[in-house]
Amino acid sequence: MLNAAATQTPIEAQPEIELSVVIPVYNEEDNIAPMIDRVLFGLKDFTAPWELILVDDGSTDGTLANARKALGRDGLTLRIVELQRNFGQASALQAGIDASRGRLIATLDGDLQNDPVDIPMMIDMLEARDLDLLSGWRKSRQDGLVLRKIPSWCANYLIGKITGVKIHDYGCSLKIYRSKIVKQVRIIGGMHRFIPAWVASVAPHSRIGEVVVNHHARQFGQSKYGISRTFRVILDLLAVLFFMRFRARPGHFFGSIGLAFGGLSFLIFAYLAFVKFALGEDIGTRPLLLVAVMLFMGSVQAITTGILAEFMARSNTGTQHYAVREIFGADKA
Repeated sequence: MLNAAATQTPIEAQPEIELSVVIPVYNEEDNIAPMIDRVLFGLKDFTAPWELILVDDGSTDGTLANARKALGRDGLTLRIVELQRNFGQASALQAGIDASRGRLIATLDGDLQNDPVDIPMMIDMLEARDLDLLSGWRKSRQDGLVLRKIPSWCANYLIGKITGVKIHDYGCSLKIYRSKIVKQVRIIGGMHRFIPAWVASVAPHSRIGEVVVNHHARQFGQSKYGISRTFRVILDLLAVLFFMRFRARPGHFFGSIGLAFGGLSFLIFAYLAFVKFALGEDIGTRPLLLVAVMLFMGSVQAITTGILAEFMARSNTGTQHYAVREIFGADKA
């Protein structure tokens, strides 16, 4: 008797995907078609299997409709991840990375300023230098000097100084990652600017590099960024500094503050006790007594905050900061 399994027609194994190209888009209806053409042109000589993942971050124009026109196009493995609303570039980027299946992941903007032609060169360099992340450097940046370049230069200097990951262009979206590395970090709340710093928390600095890439002026649509971004970068940078140094043990950060306040409070109380009992002076109306009490209360608050932070750090379940409405594409796995 024949084995039933042996009589079934064998299913051809799907080839493993070598590269996932992830592009978050928001209100880029005029850029979608030429961007897809540019990706196909840039990867025309890339012989390994690859996929393109477009993440529609709640666009209100014809971005999604124009993207869906490319489904089924010859030579293109395309999936479109439609988010329920606009969650921001960081969450859209994370959604694309989560949906990716490639051994390597390339990310770039959807405004045609990054050039997909650079991707094969960056992959070769990543492999040759045995890196986990290769970031693009827009050395000849085609943006305004006052509103874009100067704030970017200042931010790049500060980020490199504080995080210790010194690259010239943190803001360049064109990057190549090893999937197994970048999927160990979560990109939330505008933190896409600090991806090299996040990668440095799970990989050595020596495995993070950069290379000069092309940069083009925006042809269609309007930039989503303004001068106000500079102030948000400064606040985000403080958060990055905290997470890089105290993410695993936040109790050490708050506990150190609490112990410092508590120690100072103890010294003041000891001095006031000496004045009261040894010298016989009245301390009830002294401002120093109020200072000691406030320092003691601050110490208790900081220490208890640290304990709560420790509980939260250990109960983190990798909460998703985006919601998918639908995924379009022949293969939605």
